Amino acid sequence: MKKRLFKAPSGASISFTELGFGSAPLGNLYHAVTEAAAQATLNTAWTQGVRYFDTAPLYGLGLSETRLNHFLRDKKRDSYVLSTKIGRTLEVCPPDQRTGIGKFFNTPNRKEVFDYSYDGVMRSLEFSLERLGIDSIDIVYAHDCDVFTHGSEAKRDEHVKTFMAGGYKALVKLRDQKVIKAFGAGVNEWQVCETLVKSGDFDLFLLAGRYTLLEQEALNSFLPLCQERGIGIVLGGPYNSGILATGPKKGAFYNYDPAPKAILERVGKIEAICKSYKVKLAEAALRFPLLHPSVISVIPGAVTPQQVALNVKTLKAKLPKALWKDLKAKGLMDERAIIAK
Repeated sequence: MKKRLFKAPSGASISFTELGFGSAPLGNLYHAVTEAAAQATLNTAWTQGVRYFDTAPLYGLGLSETRLNHFLRDKKRDSYVLSTKIGRTLEVCPPDQRTGIGKFFNTPNRKEVFDYSYDGVMRSLEFSLERLGIDSIDIVYAHDCDVFTHGSEAKRDEHVKTFMAGGYKALVKLRDQKVIKAFGAGVNEWQVCETLVKSGDFDLFLLAGRYTLLEQEALNSFLPLCQERGIGIVLGGPYNSGILATGPKKGAFYNYDPAPKAILERVGKIEAICKSYKVKLAEAALRFPLLHPSVISVIPGAVTPQQVALNVKTLKAKLPKALWKDLKAKGLMDERAIIAK
């Protein structure tokens, strides 16, 4: 598995595998996963060379972090990179008040409380360290301070203000004390990342689905800003919820919803060009984000050993540079997209 050494603006050096492992599915997202199955998936990721693991308190309301505890227990701490998130604390609650009913299954009875304050960050990290059973976390992301999660720009801005006044200061202190190596935000929108970059000293962002074979709007301003400041991007959701893996078939999903006609047609055109080069659509989709110099790792979804192995195989595919040039020529890729690597 290829690695990329990321030199954070703060000075820390972190070695990422090009393929990371996102552990939301192991928090019983959409359906229950047995402990044995979860550990088998994690062990396959390790065997295949994956050394970057991302988690969050939200994923399974603590379940994802405790499953990583079991998996990482016999691993040397300097042999992997681990990130988790802040912005939510978890409180014990009656079963009918649990967060994520119908989304997360067979999880602890906990409800999320959004808290981007200084104390909220410190409490969240303390609990994460206990659930993970480790002494240090490499990267901390402020989780979901975006419109997608909070429903409006006003609500998002309120949380961003709270974070910058409190939680941000906590993360700077932890980084200065070398308790953590780097921090940023894990969100669904590049716009809020750009706001944060202009407001403080951030190292990297986990951006879900906003720089893919289908979406390159972040090239307008955000990604050039990242290049200028040496900020890294971990790209989650490279398949845009599935359509860039499945192709434009009936029922294909795009950004968590059934794909609209225009997206189906565009993906069909992209897939046709890929086929003309004997390249699978998923191969192009998984490799594309990594062509940008700011992108240091991609995190596709995987809930079974077979899916992990398929992701590894997909990323290993050799793709001709002519493919990217052809996609640009046909107006199916932004002309500014970097294809040098």
